[in-house]
Amino acid sequence: MFIGIDIGTSEVKALLLGESQRVIGSVGVALTVERPQPGHSEQGPEIWWNATLSALTSLPLSHPKEYAAVRAIGLSGQMHGAVLLDANNKVLRPAMLWNDTRSNLECTEMMAELPHLSALGGSLAMPGFTAPKLRWVAKHEPECFKRTAKILLPKDFIRLKLTGDYVSEMSDASGTLWLDVAKRAWSAELLALCNLDEKNMPRLIEGSQVSGTLRADVAEQTRLSRATIVAGGAGDNAASAVGMGLTQPGQGFISLGTSGVLFVVTPQYQPNAASATHAFCHALPHTWHQMSVMLSAASCLKWVKELVNAPSEADLVESASKLSLAQRANAPLFLPYLSGERTPHNSATLRGSFHQLSFDTDATNFGYAVIEGVSFGLCDGLAALRAAGSSVQQLSLVGGGARSEMWAQQLASALDIEIVVATDAARSAALGAARLGWLASIENKASSAIRAAAVSEICPAPSVALRYVPDAAEQAMLWDRLERFRSIYQHQMQ
Repeated sequence: MFIGIDIGTSEVKALLLGESQRVIGSVGVALTVERPQPGHSEQGPEIWWNATLSALTSLPLSHPKEYAAVRAIGLSGQMHGAVLLDANNKVLRPAMLWNDTRSNLECTEMMAELPHLSALGGSLAMPGFTAPKLRWVAKHEPECFKRTAKILLPKDFIRLKLTGDYVSEMSDASGTLWLDVAKRAWSAELLALCNLDEKNMPRLIEGSQVSGTLRADVAEQTRLSRATIVAGGAGDNAASAVGMGLTQPGQGFISLGTSGVLFVVTPQYQPNAASATHAFCHALPHTWHQMSVMLSAASCLKWVKELVNAPSEADLVESASKLSLAQRANAPLFLPYLSGERTPHNSATLRGSFHQLSFDTDATNFGYAVIEGVSFGLCDGLAALRAAGSSVQQLSLVGGGARSEMWAQQLASALDIEIVVATDAARSAALGAARLGWLASIENKASSAIRAAAVSEICPAPSVALRYVPDAAEQAMLWDRLERFRSIYQHQMQ
């Protein structure tokens, strides 16, 4: 038995996986985000730990026998968050999250000081990344910066609590802008931009390797064996890919969660910083991936639901799905940049907007426009990945948006690609973390050939529940509106 723990933005999830690939059970504990000022997004790391303990102590209540047989834990988590610790492992301030945009100026400074930054780190400097956050702290909270001994990512703070060890892995470390992504090692040049060095960083391993075992007090508290292995794990997107069996070049997925992610596995390091894509390490050795990221995806739907006072996002989607193609063709256009944007525009100050409103515009039209606007943002992302050399013929769809058949079909038509939804799509990050725990449990006992075979056996693609292919009539309507969507953005930027 294996446990996958996913430290998300809105929830901590713990999933129990059997060796038959059956998900035995899962528990979720809700989280909230604090926004003390515009552009700020924070969470207290101890809240993650308390939620993790709550999830772990809840799992055995319904599955005591299976829980007692757990051999390994894998970790997944939201990327880029900055957990600052002093020399005694005391948290110095709330963690600044992936969607915190306060460090825009620091990004500009970093790019000017080290023009080849993106060649090393796989991405342009962006406010969501960890490194610019530390420059901001050094400038605006100098006493806090001086006391900072270690900097950890969200899931790696949970690892510290579980094992007592400072460890990260390649996929999550790629999102700090301190990693030489091609070499899979910390970069002294990138660290120096923040007046840091390797002593401030955790030790690096691969996601499928062992990072440690449980501390005695944690084992007692969680009723797990002291010998339980904790794997390196992965950043949430790489973990989702492992959960969907996406381990080979050319495989990919779309995540429609709070943010919108388009992820494609690549055989080597393939950066394309000019289009604001990310080239990161995958969670498995000798493998990389490319990502396009939009900061606001399904969160746009939640926002418009509250704006028009709809009963729920599901009600809004259902109403929008009933619109005919002619009605959709005359709906407003929406630019989904409510909190800035990464791919392809890389702007922290860019903001969303509605266009082509009329007296006929109602709540349903607003809902449809938001769904479509997010889809168009993903079209821009896929174009950027293809320009960087990615080749993909099918994309799996995960996240809250995967529950909408209308949205899935729209993506197939707009992106001109087959979209599939797996049976376990909502749990893929935690599932991927559990699988990495499983791989780590055999890491020290197997030859390289056996380990390679294990990836194929332990990380199969889940069964497909639904499949969507482009619809010619819908595609013609969407591509006409996509052209207008892009022209509106260009006009606003003039």
